[in-house]
Amino acid sequence: MLQQGTKFLGMLKWVSAMGVTLHLANAIALTGGLAIAVLAQAQVAQSQTIFENVTVGPKFSPDPMTIRGISGGSVPASTVATRKDTPTGPCVGFVDEPPDHTIVLTAFFNYLSLVVESPQDTTIVISGPGGTWCNDDYQGKNPGIAGQWQAGTYRVWVGSYDQNNYHPYIIRMSKVQLLNPGPSRR
Repeated sequence: MLQQGTKFLGMLKWVSAMGVTLHLANAIALTGGLAIAVLAQAQVAQSQTIFENVTVGPKFSPDPMTIRGISGGSVPASTVATRKDTPTGPCVGFVDEPPDHTIVLTAFFNYLSLVVESPQDTTIVISGPGGTWCNDDYQGKNPGIAGQWQAGTYRVWVGSYDQNNYHPYIIRMSKVQLLNPGPSRR
C-alpha cells in the first residue's frame, strides 16, 4: 500500500507540473477573469484518475479507451509473471506486487490491443484467462499486447527498468486493428 501511495504522490507531482507547464505561459499573459479560466483548466488536469479498474464490453466507447497510472516498483516482473519469457516477449523490469489495473472483459474480443505510452521506457505484464503475457518495445519503447482475448478478469502491471523508479503512463485500449501494429502479438 505504501508503494501505491508513493506512486500516487509522484503522479500528482507529474500531473500538477504538466498542468502548470501547459498553462503557465497563458496565465502570465492573461489578467482578470481569463486567469481564473486557466486555473480551472489546470485543476481539471490535476483531478484525472489513476490506477483505474475497468469493465469493458465489445462495443466500448471511446475507442481507444485510456487508463492512467505510474510504472515501477520493487518486485521483478518475472516474479509476478512466474516466468522470464512469454510468446509476446520478455518479463523484464520492476513492478509493485499488487496489479496497477484490473480489466474485466465481458465478452470474447477477436482483436483488442493494450499499448502503454510513457515518456520513459516501460514494460507490461498481463495475467488472465489462458495465461500470462509480457512485453517490452511493442511500438518503439512502448510495451503492448494485441490479439484475441477471452472474456474474464485480467490483472495488469506496468513496470520500469530500474527498481523503485516510477514513471507516468497511459494505456490505450482499442478494438481497431492497425495495419502494422508491431512485432508482438498474442
